[in-house]
Amino acid sequence: MGSDDARRSPQPSLRTPAGSTAAGWRSGYWFVLVLLVVTYGLCAIQDTSNPSPPAFLVQLVTVAVVLRVTRAHRRVQRVAWVILAVAGVAAIITTALGTEGQFLDIALSTASMVAFFIAPVAIIRHQVQRRGLDIEALLAATAAYVLVGMFFTLLYNLVALLTASPAFGEEVVNSLSSQLFFSFTTLTTTGYGNIVPVSAGVQTIAVAEAITGQLFLITAVARIIRGSRGPAYEPAPPAAAAPAPQEQS
Repeated sequence: MGSDDARRSPQPSLRTPAGSTAAGWRSGYWFVLVLLVVTYGLCAIQDTSNPSPPAFLVQLVTVAVVLRVTRAHRRVQRVAWVILAVAGVAAIITTALGTEGQFLDIALSTASMVAFFIAPVAIIRHQVQRRGLDIEALLAATAAYVLVGMFFTLLYNLVALLTASPAFGEEVVNSLSSQLFFSFTTLTTTGYGNIVPVSAGVQTIAVAEAITGQLFLITAVARIIRGSRGPAYEPAPPAAAAPAPQEQS
């Protein structure tokens, strides 16, 4: 009896597909992370609030890769490719002509912000529909988290372009570099205190980002992992039916 009960009782089992590590690297999320590192570097060296056209082009490529990796609907990919191509050509032309101006900076910042809002949503949507807790799920969660930080960076940048008052006080240069640093220290709730928002609008965005960062870790990552796992217990095999008693003649 004891051996039968042990055999029939469900045992915890985490389903890990064979070759998950290789499949994770083949998924393309590692390339998204590489592009995000390049984007971060281009923004970190920016000592003004004016968006960098090269960084904008890398951001467009990043979003295009995300849509490809997440297997978005073909129609969505086509529309996105057209929009991204037009924006990329416009950025190249304005860079070649040396065109500058506040309107162009606002347009670049807004386009990048919208793109980095769509990308993490696409990643989370893709991951909750697949199975197998593997390298791909971890790379996807990391990429989505970084994209959220970049989105808020561009939101701070847009506010700086639209308002004349300094967002972080007179002592701090309101550059894309400082906005990037402040965004990720706020997202991770590190809060070094060397950069503090002084305007009510930026303070409100900072509070929203801090809450978003915590909710992402609690809900989005947990949902990715839960959506990437099989059932916690393997169903027990059906018990064999007992043979019917034979009638004696």
